[in-house]
Amino acid sequence: MSGGRTILIAPDSFKGSLTSVQVARALADGWARARPDDEILLCPLADGGEGTLAAIEAAGGWEWQSATVQDPLEREIRGRWLRSIDGSRAVVEMAQASGLSRVAPGERDPIHATSAGTGQLIGAAIDAGVVHVTLGIGGSATTDGGFGLLHALLADDRDLSGIDLEVACDVSNPLLGPTGAAATYGPQKGATPDDVALLDARNAAWADELEAREGRRERDTPGAGAAGGVGFALLAIQDRFRSFALRPGVELLMDATDFDAKLARADLVMTGEGRIDAQTGFGKTALGVAKRAQAAGVPCMAVGGGVEPAGIEALAAVGAIAVPVAEHPQSVEEAMAAGVAPLERCGERLARLLSLW
Repeated sequence: MSGGRTILIAPDSFKGSLTSVQVARALADGWARARPDDEILLCPLADGGEGTLAAIEAAGGWEWQSATVQDPLEREIRGRWLRSIDGSRAVVEMAQASGLSRVAPGERDPIHATSAGTGQLIGAAIDAGVVHVTLGIGGSATTDGGFGLLHALLADDRDLSGIDLEVACDVSNPLLGPTGAAATYGPQKGATPDDVALLDARNAAWADELEAREGRRERDTPGAGAAGGVGFALLAIQDRFRSFALRPGVELLMDATDFDAKLARADLVMTGEGRIDAQTGFGKTALGVAKRAQAAGVPCMAVGGGVEPAGIEALAAVGAIAVPVAEHPQSVEEAMAAGVAPLERCGERLARLLSLW
């Protein structure tokens, strides 16, 4: 691959370490050292969790806004959201208000944690005049079935009939049962086995109430268990919106960042995420990018802080090659503490490798 080419760099964040914006810039800096004549297009991505706002803001055309809301433990905080320059669109990230990162490990309280702050953020955006809301629901600290979110969003009989809502959701769990919100995700939010049973029973009672009120049965809909049941709550009230969609996060983010237009110009795509493993095959960012690249006939590489055989196979199935960033054996903590330098060197190595052809 001699001569100047166009390289599209579209990674997710390396969770707990670097944002997708930092990852993209580091790979680009390394690549440019080896191939300065190449044109590099940056398209940082996310999956609807933490980092969604940063990825979309980097695409341009947005401005930061903030509102006073509640965190999962009902403490007053300032939560940020994005508004388009023309004022018609908003992007809200659940992690900003109701995220697990808002609660220290010793403070986690899965029984009382509330999603109300996310409802307040959406409400602030609507009250500011936006008519289209994109909501990323990854990384929540809550398992309240979306009760808090709806209570805050529907406060004062707020009219949603002129609002289009798109929800970025990367899981297909139902609300209840052994694969539901409490059983699957409750333990990582601090829930004991007894807590899981209590939360599941509470969400079942809440589902009975909300479904009867709204006239929709959504507890078994794929994605109802997302974000501790926020997916269920929004599915149940979807008729109140002008339009409603629950979409894979990576697809929504690629649309929001004009990924396809950039892909049309690219000779090579580089994506990546903190770990390329078995979960990659279930719709994570690297797989979503690789699928779009394959459909467009553009070669794709995916770099990972950690790379496992299952992840390699998942990407190979859609024509992409997985490449580890690690240069020597090290712990996860050491890798996370290393900053951007290893990514820069990885980008440079890959550029030099392709220059052989």
